[in-house]
Order: sequence, then structure tokens, then C-alpha cells
Amino acid sequence: MPLTQADFNAVLLSLQLASLTTVLLLLIGTPIAWWLAQTNSWLKQPLGAIVALPLVLPPTVIGFYLLVSMGPHGYIGQLTQSLGLGTLTFTFTGLVIGSVFYSLPFVVQPLQNAFEAIGRAPLEAAATLRANPWDAFCTVVLPLAKPGFMTAAILGFAHTVGEFGVVLMIGGNIPGKTQVASVQIYNHVETLEYAQAHWLAGGMLAFSFIVLLALYSSRRRGRQGWQ
Repeated sequence: MPLTQADFNAVLLSLQLASLTTVLLLLIGTPIAWWLAQTNSWLKQPLGAIVALPLVLPPTVIGFYLLVSMGPHGYIGQLTQSLGLGTLTFTFTGLVIGSVFYSLPFVVQPLQNAFEAIGRAPLEAAATLRANPWDAFCTVVLPLAKPGFMTAAILGFAHTVGEFGVVLMIGGNIPGKTQVASVQIYNHVETLEYAQAHWLAGGMLAFSFIVLLALYSSRRRGRQGWQ
């Protein structure tokens, strides 16, 4: 049985959500990862633990607290309402915010590892050539950390596509608005439409395999490049 229009809409919405979330994660996660890699502050461990919380917390827990905070009585919800934006729950914007929180460690940790692997020697060499910190970061750190950025982007994108608990808690199940592929699979199973569920689940399985294959291939090419 071929995919329905609702299935295609759900897949397209998942890809849009994952793409936007990945861009935001790279913008937000890069300075966090750089600070964690460079600092000796006592705040490093607490902040690192906060970033890694989604790795151990059930998605429904994260989704619940985001739902409460973005709801009409939550701090974020009251702020957005005072700005005339309404509440962010059950909206695409709310899904993006939840996805950023949930996928943050999958971007920060690869970047932090890449930054720590560079060490201080290249930066010190750049400083001797009178490069300011920003120039050194752009011309030295970013090229050397390219494999880390590729890993972070792939993991962040794939993890967002596979979300279920967080997006269901925050966005609900609104067709064309918050109904992503994982939620659509749940809908098919709930209504005993197993053939439709197989099509979507099989597509996500193939997608996940391709993503992991690309990730391992990029890591292999990166290791060969250093040899």
C-alpha cells in the first residue's frame, strides 16, 4: 500500500523540523562546546551535566516540563503572551524549541570532543602570527574541527527526525502542523493500519541506516586524512 498524502506531509514536516533544528543546534552548540573544551571553571561539570540530561531523561519528562513552561501559565508562555505571540505549545515553533533541547547533547558532545582534540598548540601558533582569537577560531579551529561538525550535524538531524515523546507532548498530533513521521507511525498502529505503518517505519529504518553509514564513512575518511 503506497504512502498517503498525510504520510508525505508528515515526512516533509519531519525533514523541515530536523533541518531548522540542526542549524539552530550548530549555532547554539558551537559556543557551548568551545567553552566546555577550553574552560577550567568549576561550572564546566554542572553545565556539561545539564547539556547531557536528555541522554538519560525520558523524553516525556522533557516534554512535560517544556509543555508546562510554554503553556499559558508557564514562564515562557506568559512571556510570549505578553509579547502578543500567544503560547508556543501545539505549534511548529514549539516543536523546534523542544527539539533543540532534546538533541543538544548530540551536537555539543561531538563538537566538544573535536575542539579538545585540537589542543592549544595550533592556537598558540596562530597567536604568534598576531591572529586575534576570532581569526584563529575561523582559520584554525573550524577547519581542524570539520569532522566534528559533520558528526554533530548528522547526529543532530537524525536524532530530531526520530523524536517521538517530546514532539507528541509539546505539539500533539495536528496534521500539517505538528504531525511528524514518528507520530504518524503511532497513528497507523493505533488504528491497526499496519501496512501503512510498515511503509513509514521501513523508510525511517532505511534512513537511519544511511545516516549511520554516512557517519562512519566520514569518520573513516577523516582518519585516513590524518595519516
